[in-house]
Amino acid sequence: MNISQLETLLTISKTMSFRKAGELLNLTQPAVSAQIKSLEDEFKTVLIDRNQPVTLTDRGQVFLDHALRILGVVEELKQKLSDLNDTPQGHILLGTTTSIAMQILPRVLSYFQNQYPLIKTTIQSMPSSQVVPAVESGAVDIGLTYLSERSPSVESSILYYDTYELVAAPDHPISGFKHTTVDKLKDIPFIMLSQETLGRRFIDRMFRQYGIQPNIVMELSSSEEVKRMVELNLGVSIISKLSVASELRLGTLKMISVNELELSHPVGVVYKSGRYLNSAMHQFLSDLKGMPEDQFIGSE
Repeated sequence: MNISQLETLLTISKTMSFRKAGELLNLTQPAVSAQIKSLEDEFKTVLIDRNQPVTLTDRGQVFLDHALRILGVVEELKQKLSDLNDTPQGHILLGTTTSIAMQILPRVLSYFQNQYPLIKTTIQSMPSSQVVPAVESGAVDIGLTYLSERSPSVESSILYYDTYELVAAPDHPISGFKHTTVDKLKDIPFIMLSQETLGRRFIDRMFRQYGIQPNIVMELSSSEEVKRMVELNLGVSIISKLSVASELRLGTLKMISVNELELSHPVGVVYKSGRYLNSAMHQFLSDLKGMPEDQFIGSE
């Protein structure tokens, strides 16, 4: 058994074709067939049902599951050997919310990529509640999110603190007040983040604490969508203060203090416990943790 045979089996499982697998691997169809036949002879079992479309047998699927683990170990070995190079390099897949991606990452990544041009980053946006599960499953390498609950399967480090604030369009009646209390909000139309976001969970918990059922007229999946609807004066919202910094500066939104909202929420970086950190991830985490808080919350 060799690595190329396992890669061939994996490619066939994806393409369901010996011919297409050969094209992707730059092999002739007879060469692809010979590799699979060699595996089947060595393990004395049939791995592939050759009827069209080509599919894995039950034993082939079990074999593939183990092959994927072997290929993962080989890839990790390649990365460790590559990391012996003095220059940090590699690829990082970051998982975070749209708001953090737009407000925080441009400043952070512009600095980082100037310092380490051989490190490439890809950003995957998702609801805040999905960031830690994505890190746990290995779907992303590093997450940036609110640290609401501790998980034994991830390491975390606080980067800065954010607050959630009441915002409204300048011509909304409530914008005439500098302060209000939560009991005054029960009849006002609200535009909320969707229920799977951590921000919404913060807000729901506060309303429950004071026995208030808010008048929710719209639910949206990202802070950016919420801000646009509030600017159109379709309702008010309670949203991350950091995410509305630009709108507050431009005057398209007004912030009204609510005594009961005076709670800070830690925002931090998370990564899977015990996983191997390639040189790119190690350098990124080291620099990120070493940045002062104003690097994240300072004005653009």
